[in-house]
Amino acid sequence: MRRIFPDYTYGPGPREGCWWDETIDSPDWSEHWGDTSVDVAIIGGGFTGVSAALHLAESAASVAVFEAETPGWGASGRNGGFCCLGGSKLDHETITRRFGQSAAQAYGRAEQGAVQLVSDLLTRHKIDADIHSKGETQLAHSPRAMEKLRRTADASGLLHEQNELAGIGIGGSFHGGLTLPVGFGLNPRKYLFGIAKAAAALGVEFFQKSAVVNIQKVGPRFVLQTPNGRVKAEKVLVCTNGYSSEDVPAWMSGRYMPAQSTVLVTRPLGRAEQLAQGWTSNQMSYDTRNLLHYFRLMPDGRFLFGMRGGLRSSPRTEVAIRRKVQQDFRRMFPEWSRVEATHIWSGMVCMSRGLLPFVGPVPGRAGLLAGFAYHGNGVAMGSYCGRALARMALGQDSNLPVPMTQTPGRFPFGRWRRAIMPPAYAALALADL
Repeated sequence: MRRIFPDYTYGPGPREGCWWDETIDSPDWSEHWGDTSVDVAIIGGGFTGVSAALHLAESAASVAVFEAETPGWGASGRNGGFCCLGGSKLDHETITRRFGQSAAQAYGRAEQGAVQLVSDLLTRHKIDADIHSKGETQLAHSPRAMEKLRRTADASGLLHEQNELAGIGIGGSFHGGLTLPVGFGLNPRKYLFGIAKAAAALGVEFFQKSAVVNIQKVGPRFVLQTPNGRVKAEKVLVCTNGYSSEDVPAWMSGRYMPAQSTVLVTRPLGRAEQLAQGWTSNQMSYDTRNLLHYFRLMPDGRFLFGMRGGLRSSPRTEVAIRRKVQQDFRRMFPEWSRVEATHIWSGMVCMSRGLLPFVGPVPGRAGLLAGFAYHGNGVAMGSYCGRALARMALGQDSNLPVPMTQTPGRFPFGRWRRAIMPPAYAALALADL
């Protein structure tokens, strides 16, 4: 496997201190040994891969999922737990200019459908994932950002002027906000393991520490190589997102951009502490910065706070980004400046050059499909794309909007494409002023 970040990125260091690990035990998946034959082999045991496996198994396909690390190790087991609208970094107007009004509306419906899918899976499989929040609230970090919220708000959202925030339990130096009624917060690890349990009950085989290191087409079937065995499959789904490899398959090279996100969780906050800061809402929220912060008060009183921005990965830079997320938390919520952050960790989100998710066939490799690039919104969009991949593998209509089916272009500079990120982030930071 060839990856574009240092080995440290893909080891235990960045995820050490992940709060979700303490909330539910990991399932005991076997390691893959010997020869296996299935209808569909899935590379990656996160939201996309497990959703695809579940939906395939519901149609009686034989399925095996191959996770390179342990269950919930990647982004699906260490994200902020925001099940919300999103998946693209483009606004509706930009998607409309590129693809037309009908396609843009279809993409908007897909975002809503992705959230509904997660809700349906939680209900159908009786998964207790600590759900809370009625939609999400975007909070203006500047007067100019609030003006933009006023201009773009429509009948689907509820606008909050600055003097109204205290009345809804949102305290901080925000200039107003906009609440959209779609979405909810959850424990991502409980959700992931819940749908994996449902898939396993239908016969899906799950393997951990079983990275797929090579994919070949031998006659009508694919042959996948793991460290200790081989897998034969009619179809193969690549569901590795920000932890993808440049050569599994080679087509992935240059088509995805991992970017770091860092999260902290505090000790439980008492009611008096919540009132002191003026934050008593359980609403999941994020600010209007390009390099955004996202945060929510969880059901047990802990406060989760995350941010984008880490560009390098090493023990030294991990210390620095963890220090930075604590500094931003204390600056934005000064009454909690002495509240202990009991857990801090980092992980990778994934972007495409076109800033849209991709789901579809790998060109020139019939039967090989991929889904990736959720731009930090993988809870809903990853689940949705997994279902779409399952439908494609079964020869069914995926019902995907056109913007999600466009083959993503390659970033410049190949394996060295991370070089474009510092100037891009610098420009975004300037735009946030």
